[in-house]
Amino acid sequence: MDKMNMVQAINMALRQEMARDDDVVVLGEDVGRDGGVFRVTDGLIEEFGPDRVIDTPLSELGIVGSAVGMAVYGLRPVVEIQFMAFIYEAIEQVYSHATRMRTRSRGRFGCPIVIRTPYGLGIKGPELHSDSAEAIFCHMPGIKVVVPSTPYNAKGLLASAIRDPDPVVFMEPARLYRAIKTAVPEDEYSIDLGRAEVFQEGKDMTVIAWGSMLHAAVEAADGFDAEVIDLMTLKPFDEETILASVRKTGRVVIVHEATKYCGLGAEIAAFLAEEAIMHLNGPILRVTAPDGVVPMAMLEDLYMPTSKRIRKAYEEVMRY
Repeated sequence: MDKMNMVQAINMALRQEMARDDDVVVLGEDVGRDGGVFRVTDGLIEEFGPDRVIDTPLSELGIVGSAVGMAVYGLRPVVEIQFMAFIYEAIEQVYSHATRMRTRSRGRFGCPIVIRTPYGLGIKGPELHSDSAEAIFCHMPGIKVVVPSTPYNAKGLLASAIRDPDPVVFMEPARLYRAIKTAVPEDEYSIDLGRAEVFQEGKDMTVIAWGSMLHAAVEAADGFDAEVIDLMTLKPFDEETILASVRKTGRVVIVHEATKYCGLGAEIAAFLAEEAIMHLNGPILRVTAPDGVVPMAMLEDLYMPTSKRIRKAYEEVMRY
């Protein structure tokens, strides 16, 4: 196994899936000759040609709409949206068409598209470059939402997303693209969607996080006997793994970059209130971004959930 960063791991997954299945195509702005805004698709056009690695006009609605048509036709398009907030223009294609195709056709057609997009804080981007909009997509029936937190998981999860018969939003933490390296096998492998990973075992509290917040949560847990769960698939999330951990620890802290109001943490907390209330020793705490628009770069560190803020939540929940 070679050590590689997340950009390299995703690039390898795309390369291997395109070699394995001729129906896999990549499309998006600058994904061909330029290799994508973060160089995730670098080298693919030289290997697979412009018919399978397609540079598109600057129109997210057109890109996703074209991918829906390709998927119904029988291809497996992998769309790159340069930054997550740029996808708002294409919400109509995702919600009105991609997510409904199987139901609309009474099962005659699926819509196996993957929408890849970097998201989140930590790169000091301008407006509309750092949003964490996972809750919007988690609310849509008929779609899966996936967030890797390590290069190893990124490769395996992307392979499963491409092979999935239904649409998948694959959110890539831009902050982690080149921040860490892990051992990643060169051989093909997949990681099942819908399964979480116990990243760190513990007995005093359950911490649920995903993406770059997983690493902040682990850093903040120094000195605590915390069980940290990497959710990986946000929709549908792994109920069994979460319940097993909460029944053991009796305390819960949920950490995410998105704003608090109606964030995914609220859904997880509601689920635990319904299914594990008798196992809880105290309130479910959430550490999130404030309920405001992502600020300009100089204020980003004040907006982002930090290890210091997360640690305060750990201290508070341990009082119960």
